[in-house]
Amino acid sequence: MQSVAFLPFTTAIALNIDFQRGVVDRFRSLPIARSAVIGGRILADGVRIVWSILIITGFSIALGFRFQGGTAGALGALALVLAFGLTMCWPMAYLGIKARTVESVNTIGFMVILPLTFASSAFAPVESMPGWLQAFAKANPVTSVIDATRGLMLGGPVAEPLLDAILWMLAIQAVFVPLAIARYRRRV
Repeated sequence: MQSVAFLPFTTAIALNIDFQRGVVDRFRSLPIARSAVIGGRILADGVRIVWSILIITGFSIALGFRFQGGTAGALGALALVLAFGLTMCWPMAYLGIKARTVESVNTIGFMVILPLTFASSAFAPVESMPGWLQAFAKANPVTSVIDATRGLMLGGPVAEPLLDAILWMLAIQAVFVPLAIARYRRRV
């Protein structure tokens, strides 16, 4: 989950570089929808996310990990991680379009992704965290995705964290898909 949370940086960096190098200016001369540039970038990064998930899953199985939630749970967990990775591409696309330099993309992106991944249930149970951090970790979309993924893979509680994860992903997309497309239109 953590590696998938960081992979959308490629969306932000690639879009930012495309603007700096004039690639987007070349796309403007083509008869394509303006959203196709962002959508194509996210689709390409989606392929990268799938490969990452397959490689990590393959190595984990080779090292002894076994899915306790059955085939449906394993496929559901992998699909959820993929969906979250694709969802996170949209805020990163917005960042890549809005930021003026790659350095800005890196700085802002890490300021967002690091707290989301490390202040979640990824490495420690939320109950073991200090009270102020528990509140953040419980409301963190990464915690919802991780808890749902663990439930699907290992056979634990799934319904509530899965619903929370889906609602978070829908909310993130509802905010950042229009923002990224609108910002792209203004910048082009």
